[in-house]
Amino acid sequence: MEVNQEAVKSRIKISNDVIITIARLAALDVKGVAGLSGEVNNMSKLRKNGPISIGMIGDVVSIGVRIIVKNGEKACTVAQEVQDAVKENVQNMTGLAVAQVNVTVSGVTFDT
Repeated sequence: MEVNQEAVKSRIKISNDVIITIARLAALDVKGVAGLSGEVNNMSKLRKNGPISIGMIGDVVSIGVRIIVKNGEKACTVAQEVQDAVKENVQNMTGLAVAQVNVTVSGVTFDT
């Protein structure tokens, strides 16, 4: 018996909110990061002015993260660790290719 099966193409879509959440948690987990520069909420996502921005072309993502560094930490080192952590976590958890992670150090916090 011959069975003709048409190829069914499925599509999986990962929300930008998921990518933003993964990036936020990864960045905050890096030693030396005091926080993000701004809040992640619905309005910041709509206006694209939050601390994390996402750009997608096909299945390739570009991520921008604005961080605040703790006093006494080397900003460049912390920024590089954030880049690595965000890229690794987003790629591992979503399967999407991350083309770039741009990190902006927006401030330094001084704990007293």
